[in-house]
Amino acid sequence: MTDTYARSTTIDSTPHPSPPVFLGTPGLGNIRGTESFPKAAHRTLQDTQMRRNVGAATRTIREKRLQAIGECDDWEDLRLAGSAIKTDVMSRLPELLDELEANIVARGGVVHWARDADEANRIITDLVRATGSDEVVKVKSMATQETGLNEYLEAEGIAAIETDLAELIVQLGEDKPSHILVPAIHRNRAEIREIFLRRMPGIDPDVTDEPRALAMAAREHLRKKFLSAKVAISGANFGVAETGTLAVVESEGNGRMCLTLPDTLITLMGIEKLVPTFADLEVFMQLLPRSSTAERMNPYTSMWTGVHDGDGPQHFHLVLLDNGRTNVLADEVGRAALNCIRCSACLNVCPVYERTGGHAYGSVYPGPIGAILSPQLTGTTGHDDPNASLPYASSLCGACFDACPVRINIPDILVHLRAKQVDSERGGIPGAQELAMKAAGWAMGSPTRFGMAEKAAGVGRLLAGKSGKITSLPFPGSLWTSARDLPAPPKETFRQWWARTHEDNT
Repeated sequence: MTDTYARSTTIDSTPHPSPPVFLGTPGLGNIRGTESFPKAAHRTLQDTQMRRNVGAATRTIREKRLQAIGECDDWEDLRLAGSAIKTDVMSRLPELLDELEANIVARGGVVHWARDADEANRIITDLVRATGSDEVVKVKSMATQETGLNEYLEAEGIAAIETDLAELIVQLGEDKPSHILVPAIHRNRAEIREIFLRRMPGIDPDVTDEPRALAMAAREHLRKKFLSAKVAISGANFGVAETGTLAVVESEGNGRMCLTLPDTLITLMGIEKLVPTFADLEVFMQLLPRSSTAERMNPYTSMWTGVHDGDGPQHFHLVLLDNGRTNVLADEVGRAALNCIRCSACLNVCPVYERTGGHAYGSVYPGPIGAILSPQLTGTTGHDDPNASLPYASSLCGACFDACPVRINIPDILVHLRAKQVDSERGGIPGAQELAMKAAGWAMGSPTRFGMAEKAAGVGRLLAGKSGKITSLPFPGSLWTSARDLPAPPKETFRQWWARTHEDNT
């Protein structure tokens, strides 16, 4: 035991207690932003270059994805299978975590348990220091972004080198990722060239902004790091409880270099990333590439099971991260968010994300999945928490559910979280939203009252003026117009049109 709530285990004959699924999240890392979504979105909407970059990229990914899944006659069956497997995992997570740990330990690995981001970062930092290294290479990992590991290591005098091209762009640009799969989706190639010229040591000053030229410059820069690194840090797409196998899928080969060359490999994995058996990977290895990169299969799929003498890393550590996941698991409706396999398909079809970009969400998990996952991880309960606005960052169009490879019903969870937030804030007193709905119900409950409401709404044409849009209303209407325009009421209502055009038939 390293302390009361985290432990490391090595191969021995001593029985270990079942792994805890921890409660309490004092150090959450990069899950909560500093401002609400409406405020952040208002600012990012002014960035026309970002909107062009994100819009062009998501349209391309959407079109390719539709082609890729169109090739699968059993696509819906695969989605149902993926959903069933992940639902099963969540129903017996402690048991499967225990099985995973036992199999990793039996094969020479070491397992650590981290209750929150701070603890995970401390464990990893201590492991790196024990090797005597002051530099690590990293495989793209949402979990390490969630905990803020790079910043933590830097403060401790350890350099963390991102080796995924998009992550490297973000790191060199002192930026933040804005997409789960394509972190630098908000950058175009001219911007990337400028970042490389400014921050990449030894780069040819005459390098062009052609994608191949930029990729080759990054490759030359990273190759030296791969060959000299003694420690690598990765995430994991999947952990197989049955065998203790970890899997990383990627498209560039940088992951393969990190997972095989260094002497020490440290993997940070959320406790929800489990699948029960090795055979279950068959389902996800079909769902994930088509949903994320629109490919039939991943160019690089790396799997490792413990430690093997003379082959690959000789020291392997797995850090299992809770960081609020236990709290999510306790919600019978919201727990489906933990089924996510981080494919980003929901981002690429979301009209809100396409227009605001990922930074507006204030969390490492943007888009529709971030809107349901981030508030639950942080335990959002009050309107003063920036994450409280995320469940409202949606039009509830349902495109995210249609795209999700494991059938997470994101719209239903959004509504569920909205209701929880309203209930927690009003304290039994009807809020403005509830009063507005009651008033609307009263007006619509009578043809006479509804007709009077239609006539009264005509005043809105005066407020709209020549623009045809109402952009400012007094409270409580300001709750709407502060983030949205309201179209002017038509000059003629439907009833008036009907009476005029059907007079002869009455």
